[in-house]
Amino acid sequence: MPGILTRIGFALGLLKHPASVLVIGLDNSGKTTLIQHLKASSASSASQEVTPTVGFQVEEFSKGKINFTVYDMSGQGRYRSLWEAYYADVQAIIFVLDSTDKVRMCVAKDELATLLEHKDIHASLCPMLFFANKSYVPGALTNEECMQEMNLFNIRD
Repeated sequence: MPGILTRIGFALGLLKHPASVLVIGLDNSGKTTLIQHLKASSASSASQEVTPTVGFQVEEFSKGKINFTVYDMSGQGRYRSLWEAYYADVQAIIFVLDSTDKVRMCVAKDELATLLEHKDIHASLCPMLFFANKSYVPGALTNEECMQEMNLFNIRD
């Protein structure tokens, strides 16, 4: 009987669907800022000062009928190995790119290749969003240029 009660709870809005999201990218790409904007209930609360993430942070918030658990992973080189510990347990991955950081785009591309080769990513149907951040800054790469630099056109499956 719990199955029918659970479905009724979701239908009536008494229960919310859980969703775990992993947010990754190089340091200073804007991961924490993106999460704060997603989490914000108003525009004024999204303008808080953001400090760099060391290790990782977990943010929990609700939007509509979904309870989000968002893992904000540090993008510093020494912490990137932590990312893979979460691949098997998340329902989505957001890969944040700093579209103004042309020099390190090749580093981001290498990290993406490592992610795509991981056994837990191969075993899942986890959707990925590539978010080209800071595109409003003069001189930033366009979305298409980011896709080309990251070789996203050639990713299959």
